[in-house]
Amino acid sequence: MNEWWFTVRYILTDFAGNIANTPLVMAMLLPMLLAFEVPLMILTLSGVLKWFSRQYKEQALKRSGEQPVVSCIITCYSEGEAIRVTVDTLREQLYPGQIEIIAVIDGAQQNAHTYQVARACLHNFEGCKNRQLVLLPKWQRGGRVSTLNSGLAVAKGEIIINVDGDTSFDNNMVDEIVRCFDDPDVPAVGGALRVRNTYDSLVTRMQAFEYMISMHGGKTGLSEWNLINNISGAFGAFRRDFLRSIGGWDTHTAEDLDLTVRIKHYLQRHPGMKIAFAPKAIGHTDVPNTVKTLGQQRLRWDGDLLFLYLRKHIFSLTPRILGWKTFIYTLVFGIGQNIVLPLLVTIYMWWLVFAYPSEFVAAIIIGLYLIYWVFSIINYLVFVIAVSERPLKDLKIALWIVLFPIYTFAVRMWAAVALLNEIFRSSHEESGMAPWWVLKRGHRFRWWQGRSDKRSR
Repeated sequence: MNEWWFTVRYILTDFAGNIANTPLVMAMLLPMLLAFEVPLMILTLSGVLKWFSRQYKEQALKRSGEQPVVSCIITCYSEGEAIRVTVDTLREQLYPGQIEIIAVIDGAQQNAHTYQVARACLHNFEGCKNRQLVLLPKWQRGGRVSTLNSGLAVAKGEIIINVDGDTSFDNNMVDEIVRCFDDPDVPAVGGALRVRNTYDSLVTRMQAFEYMISMHGGKTGLSEWNLINNISGAFGAFRRDFLRSIGGWDTHTAEDLDLTVRIKHYLQRHPGMKIAFAPKAIGHTDVPNTVKTLGQQRLRWDGDLLFLYLRKHIFSLTPRILGWKTFIYTLVFGIGQNIVLPLLVTIYMWWLVFAYPSEFVAAIIIGLYLIYWVFSIINYLVFVIAVSERPLKDLKIALWIVLFPIYTFAVRMWAAVALLNEIFRSSHEESGMAPWWVLKRGHRFRWWQGRSDKRSR
C-alpha cells in the first residue's frame, strides 16, 4: 500500500520538477509538440472557425440553376447485400438533376452473390425519373484502380463521385458535392465520412472519434487553407474531364492519396486551383471492429504513406511543383508527422523505458496522456459545436474520449511497424486492393533509387 501511494505522490507532485531537470526528455517532448501537434491544431481550428463564420453568409445564397449530370462509380467486390444499401441511398438523393449510378463488379464470376444483388436493384429504377443504374461486370478481377477506371471510361456525368460498395449516404450528399463545383477553380472535392458501426466495439468507438476529429473536422479546417491532405477513396468527387486528362487512377496502392498528390502537382502552375471539402456531404462506412483487423488496415495505410511520399513521388516534392505552402505542409505534416514522428516516438519510448526508473516513465506517460487528452477534448468540442450536423448523436459517446489518447498513441506506435514493413519489405506490393498479377506488372520502387525499376522479379 505504501509503495502504491509513493508512486501516486511521485506522479502528482514531482512530475513537473523531474521533467524540468531532464534536458534530454525536454529535448524530445517540446519539439514534438511545438513542431507538429500545436501548429496543426492551430491550422485546423482556425480553418474550422473560418468555415463556420462563412456558413452564416452563405445560408441565404441559393445554388445556380445548373444541374450537371452526376455519375456515381461504386467499386464492388464481395460486399454482398451491402451493395443494396449503397445503391438505394444514391437513388434516393434529393438532387433534382440526373444521377447515373455505375456499379462496377470486380471479379463478377468469383463474386456472383454481389453481382446478383446488384442486378436485383435494377427493378427499383423502373419509372424512376432522373436516376439510372448501370451494371458493369468485370469478369476477371483487376483491383480497385481497374474498377474505378472502368467506371470512368463509361461515365456520362460531368461530375464523378467514387464510392465504396459498403458505404451509405445522407440524402443531401450529391447536392452538397455539386455545390462545391460551382467554383470553376475546384477540380476535386472530398466527402465527409462517418463511422456507421460506432457501437460494435471499443475499437469502433475510438475510430468514431478519429473520423470526427481528424478526418471530418481536420479536413474541414485544412480545406479552408487549401491544404487538404487526402480525398478519401471511399468517397470523393472530381470533374470528369479533369480526371481523364490526368490519366484517372494509377496502379500500385493507396490510389486515393496518390491521386490527391498528383492533383497537387498542378497547384504551382494554376495558383487559383482549390481542392475542396464538403463537410455537409455525409457518407457512412463500417470500420474494423477488432484490434486485428484495425492493425491490418493501418499496416497498409501507414506503409502506403511512405511508399507514395518517399518512393513514388519523391522527386515531385519540391516548391517548384507544389508551391511553397503545399510543399512546407507536405514536408512537415505529410512526411514529418506521419513518417518521421512515429519512428522517433517509438525510439524515444524504448529509450525512456531502459534509461529511467519505472516511476519516472509512468510520470512521463501520464503527462503526455493529459496533454493529448486536453487537445482531444478541444478538437472534439469544436467539431461538435461548429461542424457536426448531428451533435446530439456525437455527444452520446463523449465519455469514451478519456481513452482516445491511449488509442492514438497505440496507433502511432503501430505506424512505426508499418513504416519499417514498407522500408524493408516493400509491403505496398502485397496489397489486397489488387490481385498479385496486377501488382507484379507495376513498376517496383526501391528506397535507394527513388524511381521506378521496370525489371520484373
